[in-house]
Amino acid sequence: MSHDLSPKKPDATVSTVPIPHLSKPKKRRLNPIWQARLNRFLHNRLGMISLVIFTLVFVICMAVNVIANDKPLLVQYDGDYYFPVLKAYPETTFGGIFETETNYKDPAVQALIGANGYYLMPPIPFADQTPNVELAIPYPAAPNSQNWLGTDDMGRDVLARILYGLRVSLIFGLALTIAGAMIGIVVGAIQGYYGGWVDLAGQRFMEVWGGMPQLFMIIILVSLFSPNITVLFALMLLFGWMGLVGLVRAEFLRARNFDYVRAARNLGVSDSQIMRRHILPNALASSLSQLPFILTANIIALTSLDFLGYGLPPGSASLGELMVQGKNNLDAPWLALSGFFSLTLILSLLIFIGEALRDAFDPRRS
Repeated sequence: MSHDLSPKKPDATVSTVPIPHLSKPKKRRLNPIWQARLNRFLHNRLGMISLVIFTLVFVICMAVNVIANDKPLLVQYDGDYYFPVLKAYPETTFGGIFETETNYKDPAVQALIGANGYYLMPPIPFADQTPNVELAIPYPAAPNSQNWLGTDDMGRDVLARILYGLRVSLIFGLALTIAGAMIGIVVGAIQGYYGGWVDLAGQRFMEVWGGMPQLFMIIILVSLFSPNITVLFALMLLFGWMGLVGLVRAEFLRARNFDYVRAARNLGVSDSQIMRRHILPNALASSLSQLPFILTANIIALTSLDFLGYGLPPGSASLGELMVQGKNNLDAPWLALSGFFSLTLILSLLIFIGEALRDAFDPRRS
């Protein structure tokens, strides 16, 4: 009996070396702490419902130009397509005689377009400055089939002005909140990390600056300039950055003496890198839960200034201006009620979202 003692060759069909480019990439997962916070927020039913409704309202307000406008969304004329919401067209484009921008509410223009095509109007055929000249009743007009929430004392559609006013309030409030939060985080981080005379001087300045009557100071400063949204934003930012300073300062004061911070400092890591990489992520947890409340305060401040006549330029669509309409027209209760319920809805949603975030970031919850 013979035995084959020659070494066997490995099977060519079996690969013993893993191929890196064929291995499945690992899914990136959140930090366990952040994952637990996210789960707590998702399980807060009231907070999630409020977030969904607020997101829906925000999207509607951002797309208000295609929802409430006195210009058609689409015009098909003589075989060509036009989009008046996005671009202005002269009346001669549709067979008119004037070189000025087309007035699509004019019956003559509507007849010209209808004879050679068609046009598609938005669900609310009024912009924030469009009066309803077809009504046969005096202004302000009660809610009707054309104006679902009625008109103000100048014949403008209340629902359209609410949507445009909410867009201005949300954009202005979000921009002011983000800018103020960035300044507040930087100031609080510097005070808390360095401590000593830096913290002492910063606290004394905060006490003096925060003790001023902010609303009256803004009114005085705004009255020195012509109505301008940029000036109003800058003046409100002068007093709107202090909301997060205390929280961030306390977090940096607590964390600057931790062992990992001392070790990083002994290894020669710069102060800016220590603040940004090792302490700031922990400070952001407490800061994020306060942003909805700060946004609420900014919207209330803008509405108050508009109501007093020191906010946005005259004639601008805003919730404060609608409140003024309700005050000046007590015989038209739909004006005051529309502004009240719109403001109440937005503020309530933001407060519920803020409470859900505060519970989610609470370290005492498991």
